[in-house]
Amino acid sequence: MGPIDREDTDEGSGTRVVRCHYPMDLKNNSDGREGLPSRKLLSPDLYKLTALQAGPLLLGQHLVRRTEDGEIRCRIVETESYGGAEDKGSHAYGGRRSARTEVMFSAGGTAYVYLIYGMYHCVNVVTAAEHDPHAVLIRAVEPLTSTDAARMAAYRGITVKKPASLSGGPGKLCRALRIDKSLNGCRLDDPLGPLWLEQGDSPEHLDIAAAPRINIPYAEEYAPLPWRFYLRGNPYVSVIDKQAEPFSLS
Repeated sequence: MGPIDREDTDEGSGTRVVRCHYPMDLKNNSDGREGLPSRKLLSPDLYKLTALQAGPLLLGQHLVRRTEDGEIRCRIVETESYGGAEDKGSHAYGGRRSARTEVMFSAGGTAYVYLIYGMYHCVNVVTAAEHDPHAVLIRAVEPLTSTDAARMAAYRGITVKKPASLSGGPGKLCRALRIDKSLNGCRLDDPLGPLWLEQGDSPEHLDIAAAPRINIPYAEEYAPLPWRFYLRGNPYVSVIDKQAEPFSLS
């Protein structure tokens, strides 16, 4: 992922703003298969974007998990973009292909789930074209209803003292949604599957912040780039950065 998609200054205002420009209309889509309730799925166009472009656009969208206790719906409130073979923070840096990273080379719209520290799962949205390994890590989600929150807390086995302790962090949200490596490679555009994405809020109307990604000092010159995106003021965000920059989609 190259920095050509970024502009770092807002001319004339004195305010540092991160902007990205998107050439395509991300329209609401509904699944029209017979016998399936109409769902506002994300446009296939979003999955064709680079991770840097898709990261902020996934904010406000809904992650849905089907469980034996019913569906759980969450609003995505924090993401991190990992931009292809050029990004030293990416598992696929240098075009590295392995049993772990192979799913990153799939066509956009696939889930990439991996294990860290031998105990925490992380879920990513693979984007861009096949063989071009881009992925957006979902770092935090907000349950849409009290029922969703209760199911998530039950799966975590905790008493929630503050929102971020429920699903503010990639490992926490995966435990709350029972996401593990069995979901690695599943399609996120299929509402008949165990995990999928639906249309939520229009990202153009959200107050978005951009900041460096978390815990990737090994990424060298890529480490300080503002490729983490989150909703300002949302209590489920995992880490608030006092130096975060305003972000504009225009």
